[in-house]
Amino acid sequence: MDSYTVAADALPAAFMPTFLGVLGLLIGSFLNVVVYRVPAGLSLVSPGSACPACAHPVRPRDNVPVVSWLVLRGRCRDCSAPISARYPMVELATGMLFALTGWRFGASPYTAAALVVMAAGVALFLIDLDHFRLPFGVTAATGVGTVLALLVDVVVRGPEAVPTALLSTLLWLGVYGGIWLLTLGRGMGLGDVALAPVLGLALGWLGWGASIVGLALGFGIGAVVGVVLIASGRTRRGMRVPHGPFLLSGAAVGLFAGAPIWDAYLRLVGLA
Repeated sequence: MDSYTVAADALPAAFMPTFLGVLGLLIGSFLNVVVYRVPAGLSLVSPGSACPACAHPVRPRDNVPVVSWLVLRGRCRDCSAPISARYPMVELATGMLFALTGWRFGASPYTAAALVVMAAGVALFLIDLDHFRLPFGVTAATGVGTVLALLVDVVVRGPEAVPTALLSTLLWLGVYGGIWLLTLGRGMGLGDVALAPVLGLALGWLGWGASIVGLALGFGIGAVVGVVLIASGRTRRGMRVPHGPFLLSGAAVGLFAGAPIWDAYLRLVGLA
């Protein structure tokens, strides 16, 4: 047993979920900035956050995730303009995803890669819903962060996961790139094609179960939601629906529960 494993095992069971849950709240606050500024081509650093109605800079005490929104009752301190409930919801969602990641993977080196994917996934999910695109800058940063985190995992735990992860990356790229080529870009956006191999790498690191379940559910969730939207009259055949949220939702299920789902499927069909 290496020194890293010994140190990780010494941590209380609740430490990682709690610590990462709090970190997720803070990251979620930053993701709200990413979702608003990246599609608009604005800097993430300057100027500081301000009320969109009165342009008054947000005070530090009014920038505490979730708590400040509750204290202010969802309104600007200076002009009383309403503050969208989406801001604390994004912070809470990110905190919950980070806590779940800590519970699922503990202090494993892989946790850092999963956190990169979670954080970027929240931002890309919302940007695609709002603007029907997945910015290449966010995807590229996600890819770099994921690769760096996985390299640390190789140093700590060895390269055993690398072959499957690389094949998984090629599988996801082949499926999404193939759809884009066959439909001449009408059935899949380039943003989806660019994001797919990053998710394939992250999930493939966990094994084929996580990868295949995540890949399949991205399309499965999209199909179900599409049928529901058409049946409810909220959309019609031929209307554009962003695929990114489905791609990311399927990947999230694969990340957290792909292996047991895949094992259950294999038992069901008699292959395990």
